[in-house]
Amino acid sequence: MQTLNKLKKVVASNSARAALLFLILMAAMAIFAPFLGTQDPTQLDPSVRLQPPSEQFWLGTDALGRDLYSRVVYGAQVSFMVGFGVLAISVFFGVILGSLAGYFRRLDAVIMRVMDGVMAIPGILLAIALVSVSGASLTTVLIAIAIPEIPRMTRLVRGVILSVRSEPYVEAAMTVGTSAYVILSRHMFPNTFAPLIVQGTYVFASAVLLEAILSFLGAGIPPEMASWGNIIAEGRLYFQLIPGIVLYPGIVLSITILSINVLGDALRDALDPKLVTRL
Repeated sequence: MQTLNKLKKVVASNSARAALLFLILMAAMAIFAPFLGTQDPTQLDPSVRLQPPSEQFWLGTDALGRDLYSRVVYGAQVSFMVGFGVLAISVFFGVILGSLAGYFRRLDAVIMRVMDGVMAIPGILLAIALVSVSGASLTTVLIAIAIPEIPRMTRLVRGVILSVRSEPYVEAAMTVGTSAYVILSRHMFPNTFAPLIVQGTYVFASAVLLEAILSFLGAGIPPEMASWGNIIAEGRLYFQLIPGIVLYPGIVLSITILSINVLGDALRDALDPKLVTRL
C-alpha cells in the first residue's frame, strides 16, 4: 500500500506526467500498429521511392518505396517488444539468482562470481557475437540484450535480501523453523518491488537503445522488419536528399528514451527512501 501511495506522487511532476503520457501513446501505437499504419510497412514500390510527405504517404517513403510513417509505427511495436521482453527475462532470472545468493550463504560466492564474469564482458560485444552466431532474429536480440542485464538485477535483489535478512522479524522466523520459501515470499520479496520498478525503467530504456544500435550496425533485427535502428541505418545514405528518413525515427527514439529516463528518475525520487531522507 505504501508503494502504491508513493507511485501516486510520481504524477505530481509535470515532466513525469508528460513522459508518462508520451509512453502511453507510444505503447498504444505499438499495440494498435496494424490499425494505425496506413500502408504495409514491408511493401516495396520503387516507383514512389524517396517521396516527400504527402496525403498518401504522411512522412514520405524510403529508398525502396516503403511508407515511412507505417515503418515508424511498426518500429514502436518492435522496440516495446524488445523492452518488455528484456525486462521480463532480466527480472525473472535476477529475482531467482539474487534471492538464492542473498539467502543461502553457500550459493552466494558461486552465483556472484558467475555474475561478475558476465558483467566483465562488454554488453554490445556479447550481443553482436550472439547475433553473429545465431543469426539476426527478434528472439536472439532479446536474449543477447537480456544477458548483460541479469547480473545487474541479481546484484540489486541480492542487496535487498541481505539487508532484510538481518532484520529481527526475519531472524525470528528463521529461528522457529519457518521455511525459506515462506520467508522469501512473505518477508523479503515485497521489499524488492520498489527498487525493481525503478531499475526496470532503466533496463527498458537500455534495451530499446541497444536494439536500435545493434540494428543500425546490421547485427540486430532482420532488415525486413521495421525497426527504428533499421530505418535510420537504411536512410543515412539519403539524409541530404530526404532528411526525414533519419530524423523521424531518430526523434521518436530520442523522445522515447528521454521519457523513460524521466519517468525512472521520478519513480526513484518517490520510491527511494534514502534519497527522500537526504533531500
